[in-house]
Amino acid sequence: MKRYNSLYIGLYLAFSFVFCQSAAQQAASPVNRQPAFAGTFYPASKSALESQLKRLFQAARPADLEGKVQTLIVPHAGYDYSGVVAASGYKSIPAGTTYENIFIIASSHREQFNGVSIYTPGNYLTPLGEARVNREIANALINENKNIYYYDKAHDREHSIEVQIPFIQYHFEEVPPIVPLVMGSSSLSSATNLAEALLPYFTPENLFVISSDFSHYPSYKEAIRVDKITGDAILTKDPEKFYDALRKTSGESVKNLATPSCGWSSIITMLYMAQRKEDLKLSQVLYRNSGDSNIGDKERVVGYWAIAGHEVAPEDRPFALSSNEKEQLLEISRSTLNTFIENGKLAEIPLSKLSSGLKRPAGAFVSLYMGGRLRGCIGNFLPDKPLYAVVEEMTIAAATHDQRFAPVESPELPYITIEISVLTPLRKINSIDEFEPGHHGIYMSKDGRSGTYLPQVAEQTGWSKEELLEHCSREKAGIGIDGWKEADLFVYEAIVFGEEKKK
Repeated sequence: MKRYNSLYIGLYLAFSFVFCQSAAQQAASPVNRQPAFAGTFYPASKSALESQLKRLFQAARPADLEGKVQTLIVPHAGYDYSGVVAASGYKSIPAGTTYENIFIIASSHREQFNGVSIYTPGNYLTPLGEARVNREIANALINENKNIYYYDKAHDREHSIEVQIPFIQYHFEEVPPIVPLVMGSSSLSSATNLAEALLPYFTPENLFVISSDFSHYPSYKEAIRVDKITGDAILTKDPEKFYDALRKTSGESVKNLATPSCGWSSIITMLYMAQRKEDLKLSQVLYRNSGDSNIGDKERVVGYWAIAGHEVAPEDRPFALSSNEKEQLLEISRSTLNTFIENGKLAEIPLSKLSSGLKRPAGAFVSLYMGGRLRGCIGNFLPDKPLYAVVEEMTIAAATHDQRFAPVESPELPYITIEISVLTPLRKINSIDEFEPGHHGIYMSKDGRSGTYLPQVAEQTGWSKEELLEHCSREKAGIGIDGWKEADLFVYEAIVFGEEKKK
């Protein structure tokens, strides 16, 4: 009996080994997602699909955009209805442009589930062939984010990912791997979570395709009006303004309006990322609705936008900081202050999460206050370092090298508040009439000596223009009370923000 038990165990182990090996091989082999909408949304045969795509790209009206396209909002309806708009979006990307990956973000139409589903079993198939899924990125996103996982039903009958792929296969000479994501729940929290997860990939090396139609089922005239409100809100790059536009049009009781945007959660995800990119501009490419097609009526229509996000040159960027960028700079300054004073070390700065605006060279001052009184203030006018690095350096300098004060000590840290002044470039003036105290800061230079007062000094002191110039001349530049009259004078503006004052 013992021999039989041994034989049984041996056979069991052998069978288990073979079974596990087979299961592992099966798991490793790709399970491709088959086309579910070929023959309905677009032609099922390769030749017919290529012919239709050729006609759509010939009829397309692409935008001539500055810089590399980083994101596209394009429709996902049947090609007969929305194909020209989608082709116009893709054709706005010049031939020969290359990307490392194409992320496709869509909002679920058929399945409701929490979080985001990303396809990992294999690749996507269309009549034009196989679109390879970057499973390495997909699995990394799953491993690093509890709200991202693979849910098979999210992809089985979802058209919004599938209809984008033939455009990609047709347009790009070298088709990059794709990262297909379906958002299961339409919520702001889901959008912000996904935006944070994808932000490290939101670079010019990758293209982000946002799959969304716009107004559903109003009249032709009402669709144009509603979609203009929504489209204009997108151009602001402000997620809150976009969301407010959705609420506004949804609350107007427009006849037959089911939704102003079926993929709004995907769009707002992109906006959460785009607002951190100072060098990214959103531009409208083309608008049409189903009433513009030969087969569509004008009583109940669906709206379609193609909108592109593309890089702009530094000189074209407005000098501004978003609320998120201000928060990031304050976090950098605070962590720098606490870590350096307590440990004598530099805090780690998450560079991958910083917007391009914070990596742009700029001057800045950092002011420390305790009990409402100045505790240290030092700055750098020269735009010779990235803004985040200037803030880091000036925080340490204000705490330890302002000769008017003793270095900050650890027990003081809970009582210190931080104020940051980000400076615009200096502008030379020929008359003090060009100087507006409170609006401008003043910088003066004579015989190798220089000094400045930030814009907020005028409000804090109540000095007149002449008094402010005299004080700056004598106390900051060291060139005498009337030295400003013969000095080179410059003005600048400052974006001033800070932590809540502590009592």
